[in-house]
Amino acid sequence: MHGYATTHGDEVMATAGGLLDLLHVASVVLDADGRITLWSPAMEQLLGYSAQEALRQRADTLLVTPENRPRARELFTQVRSGSQWVGVFPLRHRDGGERAVEFRTMRLLDGEGTPHLLGLAADAMTVRRVERDLALSHSLVTQTPVGIAVFDTTLRWIGVNPALERMNGVPESALVGRRVGEVLPDLDVEAIEARMRHVLETGRPLLDQQTVGHTAADAEDRTFSESYHRIEDTNGRVLGLAMAVLDVTERQQAAAEVAQARRRLAVIADAGVRIGTTLDLERTARELADVAVPEVADLAAVDVLESVVALGTVTPVTGDSPAEFRALAVAAGHPSDAIHAADPVGELATHRSSRIITQCVRGARPILIARVDERAMRRIARDAPAARALLAAGVHSYVALPLVARGSVLGTLSLYRTVNERPFDDQDCLLASELAARAAICIDNARLYGRERATALTLQRSLLPATPVQPEGLDIAARYRPALSDVGGDWYDVLPLGPGRTGLVVGDVMGKGVQAAAIMGQLSSATRALARLDLRPAELLRHLDDIAGSLGDTIATCVYAVCDLTRGTCTLASAGHLPPILVTADGTARLVDVPSGVPLGVGGVDFGTVEVALAPGSLLALYTDGLVENRADPIDTGLATLTRLLRSTGGTSLERGSDTLLGALSPRPDDDVALLLVRVRPRA
Repeated sequence: MHGYATTHGDEVMATAGGLLDLLHVASVVLDADGRITLWSPAMEQLLGYSAQEALRQRADTLLVTPENRPRARELFTQVRSGSQWVGVFPLRHRDGGERAVEFRTMRLLDGEGTPHLLGLAADAMTVRRVERDLALSHSLVTQTPVGIAVFDTTLRWIGVNPALERMNGVPESALVGRRVGEVLPDLDVEAIEARMRHVLETGRPLLDQQTVGHTAADAEDRTFSESYHRIEDTNGRVLGLAMAVLDVTERQQAAAEVAQARRRLAVIADAGVRIGTTLDLERTARELADVAVPEVADLAAVDVLESVVALGTVTPVTGDSPAEFRALAVAAGHPSDAIHAADPVGELATHRSSRIITQCVRGARPILIARVDERAMRRIARDAPAARALLAAGVHSYVALPLVARGSVLGTLSLYRTVNERPFDDQDCLLASELAARAAICIDNARLYGRERATALTLQRSLLPATPVQPEGLDIAARYRPALSDVGGDWYDVLPLGPGRTGLVVGDVMGKGVQAAAIMGQLSSATRALARLDLRPAELLRHLDDIAGSLGDTIATCVYAVCDLTRGTCTLASAGHLPPILVTADGTARLVDVPSGVPLGVGGVDFGTVEVALAPGSLLALYTDGLVENRADPIDTGLATLTRLLRSTGGTSLERGSDTLLGALSPRPDDDVALLLVRVRPRA
């Protein structure tokens, strides 16, 4: 600040008094002969002599050591003649020691013209300390980059330092005596003065209060950090308040950039968790759109080349040819009609070569349109009505990013901004490109898996009987349902063995994909061949175990049953498979206690058999674990539910009963399901 002054005289006095108290200024008066005639209490504090001891004593005799008396008498004569003297002189303390005392002396004349000498004295070390503190304070105030202002109790400026003059763009002379709003109306004056009044009333400082606005120094908004504290004199009387101001605009911007970087890292980390949770193409596309909204965009659309979706192959877009896309996902962060202007999910769309989405896949590079106008929108939207709808919804910025995996472009990620007023920039494009790259790998994995799954499913279905044999005396229904993700090696078969005898088999090869389906085919063919030998169930499984052992690291479970209607029995053997369920004609249902044995391929363990009665009207259910297992419940729960449902199938056709069981127990299976229901026809 350039000084601390006010028009209120009492405040000046209070300030001066405070400074004199700080210096402990003492006073003494000598007569023309050098005798002490006045002795202030501060002199007693300074030198230890009481007024009674000092008054009427010669000052040079009482206060000055013999070696310093000539100089003291010389200075006394000089001042008595009318000169002033300022300096430091050693005086004798009552305790016998010496004190360096700073003096300001002058001559006084009484009414009769008799000269007297007035001396104002202070401890020299105290004076030096105060001078040092004042110099340091002045240096800090004038040279610090922190803006400093002082206000009186009516919230009017008293003074500012040079740093605040620069921040305000207003000289101190134009501020003093005025209020903040009169000089800087573009700041939040109401909030600033409310803080001032709070500090004046409570005495509690307020630190790091944020104000955003602009001053005469800059037309752009800046961010200021302000701290307020109350100013009091030594008696506790409120004189006003001081405010320290820092321009923290750059710091705020840097903090915002750090926060933005952290947010981008969080989005990328989130994408790593949320994108590609399955090998399903459509779901992966939805996951990408859901991650992009609302963290990056207000609206996102994922379009994949039709060749990728339909054929599992990548057909490059070249030249001026149009491109065929399949819209797989659209996501909006806020309710908006813009979502209806995107290509409808699941539908095929053909886009001309002039469309940005086509140029994006053809060039395999992002295309950023920071500011979208009507002309640009005609290249973004699929048609004129869609362009009008997107503009009406507030789309003002757009970026299209290619989905590139293993050197091939699979499709595009299109991002739009409507509610977020900030246009896309290079940093947004970089973040979105990272999301697109991660998602593209997952989409390509889903493409490759889909192709392999289709192959495995085709192989699997070709090896299963299209329509189970319907032997005399039995009604049979069979179902195979592949898993939503991986196709496994589940199978079933119905094998005629001779008059009144039928073989039933249900098995499950461990593993997924084409290899599991191929092994299933070999085991199924071997079972058919062995069944022709009319082997007992346990013996058939033993031979099948030998075959499985010759197929490498193959493990499979299997249950084989022989229904003999001439004897009214069913003989069963199991290789580590879940127990069949038998429902009698009266509706009693139970798990058949078949010796479980070990899975095929383990080897070296005999298989046991069990024989149960198979009366007319009885129902036998054979199945794989995909029907009764799920991630949420223990397998016992699934077995109990299946048993309960089978009790209610007495008057239901087996075809309808099969569909009911699949719908109740495995509507969206995580694992393959094979189900075989066999009912003994009642006698005519």
